[in-house]
Amino acid sequence: MKISAYLRRFFLPLILIFSFLAGSSAGLFSRQYILSEDRKFSHYTRQIFLNEITSSTLNLHYTLAHPEDYGIRAASVSLGEVKEDNETACSILENYEQGIRNFSYDQLSEENQITFDTLLLYFHTLQESQNYPYMEEILSPSLGIQAQLPVLFAEYTFYDKQDIEDYLALLCQTDRYFQSIVEYEQERSRRGYFMNDTCLNGILTQCSEFIEHPESNYLIGTFEDKIKTANFLSKKERQDYIEQNQSAVLKHLIPAYQLLIKNLAQLQGTCQNEKGLFYFPNGKEYYVYLLKTEVGVYDSPDSIRQQLFAQLTEDYTEMGQLLSRKPTLVSDALHSSYKLESPESAVEELQEAFASDFPALQAEYQIKYVDDSLENFLSPAFYLTPPVDTMSPNTIYINQANRTSDLELYTTLAHEGFPGHLYQTQYFHHSKPNLSRYLPNFSGYIEGWATYVEPYAYSYAKEDSDLTRFLWLNRSINLCLYSLIDLGTHYYGWSLENVQHYLLNFGITNEQIVGQIYQAILENPVNYMKYYLGYLNFKHLREEMQTLQGDSFQLKKFHEQILSIGPTQFPVLRKHLGLS
Repeated sequence: MKISAYLRRFFLPLILIFSFLAGSSAGLFSRQYILSEDRKFSHYTRQIFLNEITSSTLNLHYTLAHPEDYGIRAASVSLGEVKEDNETACSILENYEQGIRNFSYDQLSEENQITFDTLLLYFHTLQESQNYPYMEEILSPSLGIQAQLPVLFAEYTFYDKQDIEDYLALLCQTDRYFQSIVEYEQERSRRGYFMNDTCLNGILTQCSEFIEHPESNYLIGTFEDKIKTANFLSKKERQDYIEQNQSAVLKHLIPAYQLLIKNLAQLQGTCQNEKGLFYFPNGKEYYVYLLKTEVGVYDSPDSIRQQLFAQLTEDYTEMGQLLSRKPTLVSDALHSSYKLESPESAVEELQEAFASDFPALQAEYQIKYVDDSLENFLSPAFYLTPPVDTMSPNTIYINQANRTSDLELYTTLAHEGFPGHLYQTQYFHHSKPNLSRYLPNFSGYIEGWATYVEPYAYSYAKEDSDLTRFLWLNRSINLCLYSLIDLGTHYYGWSLENVQHYLLNFGITNEQIVGQIYQAILENPVNYMKYYLGYLNFKHLREEMQTLQGDSFQLKKFHEQILSIGPTQFPVLRKHLGLS
């Protein structure tokens, strides 16, 4: 999970600089007639990048550690705000799309052609958002802004005094920022889009637990730890900043969560649709839009359903063959004796093991643990993307409340670290991509890749190969079922009763578990699709390349191509692999 990338789309409203597009050609590009088409395109997209990242201080800080090196001057500190302004945003996106189209594709380098295809499809697709005002939910117990903001604040790096000043200013804006969230949710309620009470109660509980002990809040302790190592500060400055931080937490951050709790609680019972997106006007169309923007997939839902069913059948068949050969696998899975010395030793082992299948790459990293006040709601693990100009620190968080077994931790570290998120992020950076490629968050590629490497990780574990294969097939089947339920709930209109009946076919009878699965899917449409449908796309690409190249196919070379092209939509990826 890449928290900074996930939140970027919320902290960075799509209010692109219109003057840059509409009236700047004479100013910014007055001398471009002397430049090649390729250089003009690189310059144009670089300006898009620089304009985008300055709209939010938090976004800027997490994207560039040293913005001054890019000619970015200090601006007013801002968290931004949550608001719906699709008409303005879409008119700007239309201009961006036209700006891209004005370049001659054939005169661009291969790298810039990938950027051209990626941005063109990205800007074009996002314009569809004007058809779905206020349909996007920005809060949820685990993946919402309110749940992830504390981690972003805790990991805010202090390179100099200005960073500390900016951080404190951001803390002081939290109450105003949360007020904009309240107003957004109030409008969603008026339009009939507000969440169900189960989701709401989860959010209220998460907020309450985070601020339960104000004087010892998580962000007081993390700030003090960072200040103690800031060697550019005097002793007095350290103490002054510690006091300022405590004041900001108690007078702004805590009240912000109290504000959210109070106002959201007043909206309890206003949910008008207890089922999926299917039951909203234009809900099916909005779900297809999410598949394109969140997953990067442009196949029809019917085609996606067929792909999922085919994979489910394939996995069930293989699992049956394994069990017929070794019936004890079920009990072996429940009582695995696999042991890890430490998370660090697991990452070291993975770095050695993956070299047989993936291009070599080394990177420093650190492992941290989720704070107690956040454990019940954050994901089992996640990776925080570093600034693009330093590509450090690389931080993997482990949520100890969700840990079940050492083997599961091993594969989780592969997903978050090597050869998953950390590795993919670093490899893409080493390919020196166009800066604008860092702007979109293509979760289908990113989470799909990290899921795609999991079966390799199971095979790397020093455990019985039949058992590790069985465990991967079990995980694959589960993710596939969740994805089918996601599709069924939001596109085909499945109710909870439909889901219960469907899962009975797979021996799942516990109504409480089924209810939890259904609720998670209601709260976060296409979330499982990012992981599993993304994984399937990589798997299918590999199989197509193997068929096309025959005996000349090289797995490591294929992975190198995927990693070098980098995060994009799957149709663009196919095109630049030479498959369409």
